[in-house]
Formats: sequence, structure tokens, C-alpha cells
Amino acid sequence: MKYFIDIANFKTQVSSFKFQISKPKFQVSSFLLFLCIFFSACGYKFEGGGNFPGGIKSVYITVFENRTAETGLETIFANDFIDEFTRRGKLVLAGRDSAEAILAGEIKSVNLETVSRRESHTALERQIKVVVALKLTSSDGKVIWSAKQISAHEAYIVMPDKMTTEYNRQQAISVISEKIAETAYDHLTSDF
Repeated sequence: MKYFIDIANFKTQVSSFKFQISKPKFQVSSFLLFLCIFFSACGYKFEGGGNFPGGIKSVYITVFENRTAETGLETIFANDFIDEFTRRGKLVLAGRDSAEAILAGEIKSVNLETVSRRESHTALERQIKVVVALKLTSSDGKVIWSAKQISAHEAYIVMPDKMTTEYNRQQAISVISEKIAETAYDHLTSDF
């Protein structure tokens, strides 16, 4: 069995096929370009874009003081601050003796309130709020910057299983810690 191809007819069919494809390709690529431009403008926010107060280039972040009954917060907050400062990359994290400044934090309060209920005595969702005070001091002890009250809150779902509820609560605390670290960084670097 032999196959014969009419080359002239085949070329005509291919060229018309190319024409039919090229138009949708142009439309698709135009649409993708539009999406890229559109989404690159979304999510714009003002954030601290300036320098640190006093021209500081290196900082040491202490373990936070925890004035609450909630154990372990001091480490979570200090680690999230270290992560935020490292991620932004404008500042060198240094040891206590070699840093130009020391950032100390104090966890002042943790408040818990019920947001919604399943029944009159059963919570469905709770909200946790944490308040932190911060102080940036130079290596000679002079206060360069301070914030007496930076707070954030986050809601979490209460489940019948206490371990799952505790996990949800810890996740909410982690989100709060990250929010406060980001807010503090933005305040520290805002040039007003």
C-alpha cells in the first residue's frame, strides 16, 4: 500500500492552517501581556523604604521579654523579627558586642475573645490579640527609636478536638508575630 501526497494541496492547507492559528496566538499573547501588566500593579502598598534611624547599618535582636502567661512567645517573636530583618536585607544582623544598635522587645499582653459561637456556651471562632513594645538603642545605651504599642490580631477556628484547636491557636500566634515584625520594620524604616 502506497500513500500519495498532493504537495500543492498540502502546502495550501498548511498555509491556511498557519493563518488560522496565528490570530488566536496573537490574541492569547496579548491577553497574557495584559494580565502581566495588570497583576504587576496589584498588591501595591507603601512600606518602609527609607533608612534606619541614626544611619544604623547593623543590629542585634534580643530574645523578647514575655510579660504574659503564654509560654514560648519570646522565642517565636524574636525569630520572626530576625527572619523579617534578614529577608528585607537592608541591615546586617550582628552579635551584641559588634552591633551598632540593639532591638529589644517586650510582649505586653495577649488577649483572647470569642468571635462567634456554635451554641451559647460553645465557641466556634476566637480571636487572639498580642501587644508588643519595642526599643532600639545605640551601643552606648541611647534610645534611638521606640514604639510602646504595636499590636496585631488573628482569628482561629475552635474545634471539638482540643489538640486541633491548640494547633489553630499556635498558627494564629505565628501569623500575628509575622505581622508585628513586618509592621515594626516598616515603622523603623519610614522616612517621614
